[in-house]
Amino acid sequence: MKRMILGACLVLSTAIATTPTGAQTSSVATLDPALVEQAAKLRAKGLSDQQGYKLIEGLTTEIGPRLAGSDREAAARQWALKTLKDLGFETARIEPFTMDGWARGVETARIVGEADQPLHITALGGSVATPEDGITAQVVRFTDLYELEAAPEGSLDGKIAFVDLKLYRSQDGSGYGNTNYIRGNSPSVAAQKGAVGVLIRSVGTDSHRFPHTGGTRYKDGIAKIPAAALSNPDADQLARLLERGTAQVHMTLTPKALGPVQSGNVIAEIKGTEQPEKIIVIGGHLDSWDLGTGAVDDGAGVGITMAALKLIKDSGFAPKRTIRLVLWGAEEVGLLGARAYAEAHKDELADHVIAAESDFGAGRVWDFRTRVGEEDLPFTNAIHRQLRPLGIGRGANDSGGGPDVIPLRMAGVPVAALYQDGTDYFDLHHTANDTFDKIDLADIQQNIAAYAVFAWLTANLDVEFRPQADAPEQAGTQN
Repeated sequence: MKRMILGACLVLSTAIATTPTGAQTSSVATLDPALVEQAAKLRAKGLSDQQGYKLIEGLTTEIGPRLAGSDREAAARQWALKTLKDLGFETARIEPFTMDGWARGVETARIVGEADQPLHITALGGSVATPEDGITAQVVRFTDLYELEAAPEGSLDGKIAFVDLKLYRSQDGSGYGNTNYIRGNSPSVAAQKGAVGVLIRSVGTDSHRFPHTGGTRYKDGIAKIPAAALSNPDADQLARLLERGTAQVHMTLTPKALGPVQSGNVIAEIKGTEQPEKIIVIGGHLDSWDLGTGAVDDGAGVGITMAALKLIKDSGFAPKRTIRLVLWGAEEVGLLGARAYAEAHKDELADHVIAAESDFGAGRVWDFRTRVGEEDLPFTNAIHRQLRPLGIGRGANDSGGGPDVIPLRMAGVPVAALYQDGTDYFDLHHTANDTFDKIDLADIQQNIAAYAVFAWLTANLDVEFRPQADAPEQAGTQN
């Protein structure tokens, strides 16, 4: 298929900037000068935008924590709907779906015996409760899930398993996927060995007594046991005590399963003038865990992408294709909103041109990655040229696009990622310390500029971005 940009003939430049990873070696398409000028204006306006910062402040202040399926998440949907309509998106709407609810209760733990002292813990999302008066049991430490899996069946009868795996700091958060598996899998593995409870080291990089929550899951046919995360200093403390001998912990958790409850996705868009059926998706997730106020995860993504869409709307420029904002619900508990969106829109996924989610905090964007057809790399490289003045490098063509676009990617939709600096992200992630004071105005403005440029250019290129043949993928989550 012949590919052109706004009617201008395609010209390929032989020059291309490379990244430290040697990510791209393809040529660069030359954009229509008018399109470049429009992108430059959006970029400049984004860098002075005040709207995104105010939106994050409004969401985290007026609504606060937004646990999936809770009354506060419902309030967040109404906040988003009203705010979008006030911003001029009169057709903004909610697409509801049903999920199983869960609510946190009392969560306490302490070491008992000669070294009697409190521990700072938080229940993992979806955990079952302990008996009303808690459990007291000897603790057995494992350095990772593999060591726990190797333990003989019955070796943990009546005991608490402690999985002590550290998450190491990185700019792109690459260690998270290799660490958070202990959160989802440890309870069922420990139960198979006879454990009555499980503690994990928080999946976080901080050294504060803020435990990190996050969803866990239970395998069918295996006993469900209570599961909690220790703050990193408390995990260190427990490990040191176990080096000296044995330790017993008393733990009480009283969460509740609520049965079917409602969540939903909030959607707004700018209709395309020439190809309204073709859709560019940007967005963030509206829900958060209930310990903090969900500022960096993911109030930032909500404010950034809402403001980017508003910036384009107010620019007076009309996109050829539709730019759709999706504020997904119930991301933290298994990408439920993402799956509901993909199902509700399955008949139009072939017309989804590209998708990107802002869900890695509030740091500056430093890298632009894609997952598009190899023949279209000259066009994504051209987009990168318009992002480069924002200090953004060019990454590889292997992007995941963000957690909530996984179902779209698996359906064959091309994706991109504007990678934020996540060096400190897992200091705050899923903790009570995830609050609005961590948001920096200048960083948010740079993100808004980047998303506005990305959405505008992809909405105006006569390029499908879709690979000619997609390799099969396996489902996964990064929530």
